[in-house]
Amino acid sequence: MRVLKFGGSSLASVQRFAEVATIVQQQSSTDSICLVLSAPQGVTNTLVELTDLAYLGSDFAPLLQQLAQRYQQLLADAAAQFATVELTAARQVVEQQLQQLNAQLTGISLLRHCPDHIKAQLLGLGEQFSVALMVALLKAADIAAQALDAVQLVKSSGDYLNATADISASEQTLQSAVASSSARVYVIAGFVSSNAQGETCLLGRNGSDYSGAIVAASLRADACEIWTDVDGVYSADPRQVKNAKLIDRLSYDEAMELSYFGAKVLHPKTIGPLARYQIPCYIKNTLNPSAPGTCIDNDGEGDALVKGISSLEHLTLITVSGPGLKGVVGMASRVFASMARSQISVSLITQSSSEFSISFCVPQLHLSAAKRALQQEFELELQTGLLRPLNIQSDMAIVSLVGDGMRQHQGVAAKFFASLAQARVNVVAIAQDSSERSISAVIEQAACKNAVKVCHENFFSHIPSIDIFLVGCGVVGSELLQQIHRQQAFLHSRQVKLTVYGIANSKNLLLQPDGIDLQHWAEQLSGAKHQFSLPVLADFVRQQHLTNPVLVDCTSAEAVAGQYADFLAAGFHVVTPNKKANTASYSYYQKLRQLAQQNRRRFLYETTVGAGLPVIDTLQGLLNAGDELLAFEGILSGSLSYIFGELEAGSSLSDVTNKARDKGFTEPDPRDDLSGMDVARKLLILAREAGMTLELSDVEVEAVLPAGFATDCSTEAFLAQLPQLDAEFAKRIAQAKAEGKVLRYIGEIVDGKCKVAIKALQVDHPLAKVKDGENALAIHTRYYQPIPFVLRGYGAGAAVTSAGVFSDLMRTLGWQQQV
Repeated sequence: MRVLKFGGSSLASVQRFAEVATIVQQQSSTDSICLVLSAPQGVTNTLVELTDLAYLGSDFAPLLQQLAQRYQQLLADAAAQFATVELTAARQVVEQQLQQLNAQLTGISLLRHCPDHIKAQLLGLGEQFSVALMVALLKAADIAAQALDAVQLVKSSGDYLNATADISASEQTLQSAVASSSARVYVIAGFVSSNAQGETCLLGRNGSDYSGAIVAASLRADACEIWTDVDGVYSADPRQVKNAKLIDRLSYDEAMELSYFGAKVLHPKTIGPLARYQIPCYIKNTLNPSAPGTCIDNDGEGDALVKGISSLEHLTLITVSGPGLKGVVGMASRVFASMARSQISVSLITQSSSEFSISFCVPQLHLSAAKRALQQEFELELQTGLLRPLNIQSDMAIVSLVGDGMRQHQGVAAKFFASLAQARVNVVAIAQDSSERSISAVIEQAACKNAVKVCHENFFSHIPSIDIFLVGCGVVGSELLQQIHRQQAFLHSRQVKLTVYGIANSKNLLLQPDGIDLQHWAEQLSGAKHQFSLPVLADFVRQQHLTNPVLVDCTSAEAVAGQYADFLAAGFHVVTPNKKANTASYSYYQKLRQLAQQNRRRFLYETTVGAGLPVIDTLQGLLNAGDELLAFEGILSGSLSYIFGELEAGSSLSDVTNKARDKGFTEPDPRDDLSGMDVARKLLILAREAGMTLELSDVEVEAVLPAGFATDCSTEAFLAQLPQLDAEFAKRIAQAKAEGKVLRYIGEIVDGKCKVAIKALQVDHPLAKVKDGENALAIHTRYYQPIPFVLRGYGAGAAVTSAGVFSDLMRTLGWQQQV
């Protein structure tokens, strides 16, 4: 015999009932079947609401009428779809239920009281309707089906609303009932049972899975199948983690751990009876019956490292502490005995090694009862100071890693806690069972979804994510978006998920929960309603549970650079070619690095000095190896490299400046380049990276432009005035040429001082050959002398700058710990 249990989602409509009947028909051709049914979807919730309305003295008649209409509609649909179906028995069940409900609800309303045994009778009515309708449909399909009375046959003990199965008693009743009949299919209600006095008891909300296990164990079934609306047990809740993976096989122990800590597809009590009698359990999908589902048995493929990640929410962590605990025998037993007397389930327990405190989790709903029980139990100790006042931490959750294979692998716990750190989650308490098949952490509930998502990413999908918010859609920003779009297939092949969720310019901010279509971002941005701000982005990140958000600043704005500290503190990485932050005050420069370290975020700015050249990374590598910067000289501006190269070739200053602007080599306003401040900022960044505590005002700057030239006009007006300088520059170029020299714009660090200026270099000087937008840097260190370490390559242009930013983006993944 096989036991098949179908939940409410599998019985939501007559069509679903018919699909269940088809599955039963197929299986009953080879095996006898015991069919365990939940109430139709939503019916039990309606019964709960009816009981609550009556208890409060509210008018329950409209809702009762809705329930009657739901029943009648199901019966009408069945009659319409199956011409031969006989629904007399089902109609009688409906009539009897509605009469019982009306009478008992009226009594509850008059008395303002609902005893648990009456409540159990009312809440278990929905399953009886499912049994009556299913038997009618099976008989219409010429299947010999017989209804069994679960209230009489399934035995239990304990609380009326959350009873525990009595397998021994259920064996006798169920086996006798089946033996006395020749039916091929037996149909029985889930959720309900009876105690030794014959009173109706419920097996806990969503307890039909438990009913299926009880029936399977009592009848010694060959298998128990739990049919639901998903393909099986997943590595995480698929509603929270989109790429959750189906688990083919679990051991009983693994399944119990997962269900206990919140796996939605399994009731926590289900596995116990099946494990006791070694009955395999299959989790199957009514909507996809051909899928293999998940098998739960005694094998479970123990060599897999981790099987699943589950969470249990809406908890409170209670800590009992004080000198009265240390070395006193029986204190722990008193703590948990007080919880047992109040019928409060304890989810997790941990104790300090000093025996000074005991912490445990209880459902948030039971907090008041738990506090009252503990205060009564330890009244004297609390009054005398032997125990401190109870420490209560509400709105907590437990995240658990489960897998038999954890016992054979080192470093799993380290990877687990590194993942929680990556999700910026504070671990409040830790517990691990002696079997080493699970490890649990208590965290704040608000961080639970992020924690599960990151843990799953690191243990299962191995596809780390980069969640991008780009501000600045000019030449570099637009080119970066094109590069990201072009590289999607390559990144996917490298197991990296890079998604642009936000794009902002000076007016609008575009946000898309599923990522922005990078082929049409410009049109979408023009119609966006938001404006760029940290609160808007932070709220979006929280709502979408993004775990690796990156602010990419492709502006040159001081206002955006001034917000980097806030973004880092809020959990964003910052990637930028904007030099303003690193050349603001030295205290701000230090603050950014401190915040990045404190918040485990990256502040990456390689392109602020050499565009696509690895200048900063190279310098940091040398310094990390114990080297010391002695001196530096270089051409640090691709735009000025291009301009001075063209001047040498005979172009005028005005013509070459316009040409450089058109090529995208300069800033939108070329004065930013010709002022020399861009080079000064780059030089200051290098100096600071080398450990020099300098300010921008400490850099000596000789501008390309004369002091005060066209400073108070528009960019176009400046360009119109620029030809006034052509003759003077032509003269300087000619004079240098006559001396066998060339002019270049050089940045230098000598004896701890920084200077940028136009210098006449001998034609055989290494920097004399640098032009056409190239950068060249000569780094003199203790390791590299007398011949310096030289870097040379293009230092201007949207493509190379964007490529450098892209490279920095990828480095937001590099800090993650892998075990």
